[in-house]
Amino acid sequence: MWRGRREWLLKVMNFYPPFLGAGIRVKRTGSEKRRFEVRMKLTPLNQNVLGTHFGGSLYAMCDPFFVLILMRELGPGYVVWDKAATIRFVRPGRGVVRAAFEIPPERVEEIRRAADADGRVEPEFTARVVGRDGAVVAEVGKTLYVRRRGGTGSADADANPSPGGVA
Repeated sequence: MWRGRREWLLKVMNFYPPFLGAGIRVKRTGSEKRRFEVRMKLTPLNQNVLGTHFGGSLYAMCDPFFVLILMRELGPGYVVWDKAATIRFVRPGRGVVRAAFEIPPERVEEIRRAADADGRVEPEFTARVVGRDGAVVAEVGKTLYVRRRGGTGSADADANPSPGGVA
């Protein structure tokens, strides 16, 4: 059932209100649908007071994808959460901006082995948001939390792995 829910979620992602409102469009690509490509046009709903892309929308277009990829690839036997994120603005975003998200199968297996051996692992990823000309507009760093479900920790840790109950 969980796999079916995930597939449904991925199909309706373009209608997720934060994405819809910001004009963020998502598609899955690649032979095994392991890659996400995301784009966002500059509109009055996602621009800041300077007439460029609002930083929150630039981050939003990058937020869930590394988690979604790992959840799908590792399967229901693993807990995958966001642990931390950063964004570095490189230049103003104008027009259409894009980002792509993919985790190679070798990296997925490396993460799986580390979580199995050490109880948990916190892999880091970087996404680059680029403009139409390919120039980097922003870099988003993501740190995830991954562990085998039912491993170290309590059932509460499955619900929220962050210290102090903050996700």
